[in-house]
Amino acid sequence: MMTDERWTAIVNCDTSYDGQFYYGVTTTGIFCRPSCKSRAPLPENVRLFDTAAEALTNKFRPCKRCKPDGMRLPDEEWAVAIKEVIEARYQEPLTLPVLAELMHVSPYHMHRTFKRLTGESPAALLSRTRIAAAKELLRASALPVREIAERVGFPNAAHFATVFQKAEGCSPTAYRQQLQLTEVIDK
Repeated sequence: MMTDERWTAIVNCDTSYDGQFYYGVTTTGIFCRPSCKSRAPLPENVRLFDTAAEALTNKFRPCKRCKPDGMRLPDEEWAVAIKEVIEARYQEPLTLPVLAELMHVSPYHMHRTFKRLTGESPAALLSRTRIAAAKELLRASALPVREIAERVGFPNAAHFATVFQKAEGCSPTAYRQQLQLTEVIDK
């Protein structure tokens, strides 16, 4: 149960509470020691565990920063976890520092390790995921391009159009028109 004392320990990264309890963050699926130097989560996203084994049983992954289970998460599993976060939260303003904070590791290390294992950077995966979602919306809806850009996480329609053009070889509007033309021809 979350008490004021435990919450204060988490917020203050108090090492004297290490081993007494662990906390998991539901939005990331990661669990930590109270002394972890990562940014304090929102209280409503915290679950407490008596042991690291209990957190693991509840499908939480150990933090790479504080290593609450005494072991490192294998890099391959970590890369999969990064990919899952990107695919689940691509609509959000995910930057490399934000993603690194969510994964409890430095941006440099995360970028280097992810690229080594997957062949692409987290930013490239994020862009590819956003473009795939945008293509689906262009195909299945009549939403304006500006709204599609917002829904898939681009800060503005101009940036979206530039990234889309580079990835697909045409503008979002031209892509939609090509799809409509193909549908007419197929009928």
